Amino acid sequence: MIRQHQFVRVVTMTDTDATPTDAPGRAHHWRRDLAELAALFTAVAAADCVADTVVHGPDGPALLAGSAAALLATAGFHTWWHRRRARSTAPAPAPAAPEETVGSVLWRMRTTVRDAPGSLAALCLALAGRGVDILALQTHPLTEGTVDELLLRAPGGLTSDALTRAAEAGGGRATWLERADAHDLVDAPTRVLDLATRTALDSAELPLALRRLLGRCAIRSAPAGASEVPAEGEWRETVLRLRDPSGGTITIERPHLPFTPTEFARARALVELDARLGPRFPRRDDVLTLPAGDEVTVRRADTGDLAAARAMHERCSPATLALRYHGPVRDVAAADRYLGHLLGPRFGRTLAAYAPSGRLVALGHLLWDGEETEVALLVEDAWQRRGVGAELLRRLVVMAAEAGCESVYAVTRASNTGMVAAMRGLGLPLDYQVEEGTLVITARVTPAAVPRLTAGRARNPGAANPA
Repeated sequence: MIRQHQFVRVVTMTDTDATPTDAPGRAHHWRRDLAELAALFTAVAAADCVADTVVHGPDGPALLAGSAAALLATAGFHTWWHRRRARSTAPAPAPAAPEETVGSVLWRMRTTVRDAPGSLAALCLALAGRGVDILALQTHPLTEGTVDELLLRAPGGLTSDALTRAAEAGGGRATWLERADAHDLVDAPTRVLDLATRTALDSAELPLALRRLLGRCAIRSAPAGASEVPAEGEWRETVLRLRDPSGGTITIERPHLPFTPTEFARARALVELDARLGPRFPRRDDVLTLPAGDEVTVRRADTGDLAAARAMHERCSPATLALRYHGPVRDVAAADRYLGHLLGPRFGRTLAAYAPSGRLVALGHLLWDGEETEVALLVEDAWQRRGVGAELLRRLVVMAAEAGCESVYAVTRASNTGMVAAMRGLGLPLDYQVEEGTLVITARVTPAAVPRLTAGRARNPGAANPA
């Protein structure tokens, strides 16, 4: 019975075993059948020998038990060896990311890498090893290498020196770092389109648009004839010089960070857009009722208001002009020429207040002074102490806040109590500096104060943004 059982098992396994050579359409050869038949008889003979030894031999049961033990031992050894090899070839665990001790911080980084495949990947891996997340990336190709500009979110406990070392470990050199804020999260194409739109609507927006495009920099305008610049502009490391569409030269300086060819091309494109559109600014007249009951019309002013401004100069007393221009005005013609500078769109924005008779009675200036912003007021003597200067100043500060200015300053004299009172009336933190009789009042434009100033403007009829 045992022999028959073994024979049946062997025959069954052989008949159901399928091989890859049994594919349809392949010729069946007699030598293959002969080899399979030989293997079958060999297996039957071996099974018969084992059965005879176990059943009829004197040590049959012991041999059967020993065979079972050997099979179990072999299976156990195989399992142990397989697990050992799996542990030895397993990848090492990734290093734990550094713990954030004080939340996360946004950084802007610029670093120069080799212009070769894998350079950017090496930099990203080095930063990732310090738990730094790359939120945005711009590339600025150079003659040798590439400047990578990255917006990073880093652990709060990671210092700028640690970030610089990480960039250097990833192949970066000449690394520059600066704290960023939520405004930097706007992607570059969206930001450039917004700047182009603002410039298209208002000529006075060009200096602001250039400053927002190029970051922290000083922008100055020189009148025509002061210096010549080629039509395509000039680029010298940390200085850009471009032709001003309204005449003269626009000079942009950024000593802490050299400009790249990409930035030069972007700035030149923005200036060319302004040149194609010509002089323009939105006109809107706001009729305001002053505390004394008088009405004035406030609107943006430009060089078209030059004649009215000169006429107001003639009606102002020498003391009023001296307070405005920080000293005695011995040459009225020179002061009149300076008005052309003040009313030009490249130097800032100007608000004009007109009386119901159509006569200009006050001017308020918001002047771009490099990286800083100056405010200045001139009110005709007959209209002083009526609140028109305070209203112009408040509107100028709101315009400065909307332009992204963090502070404004006014240069006057300690005896100019009207200007001091107007600055204090803003309700902003003030800083006073006195040097040789000149008083400089700096107001910090806090974000929390802007809605209050805007709400105060909205209480007047038509008091939307005069810009």
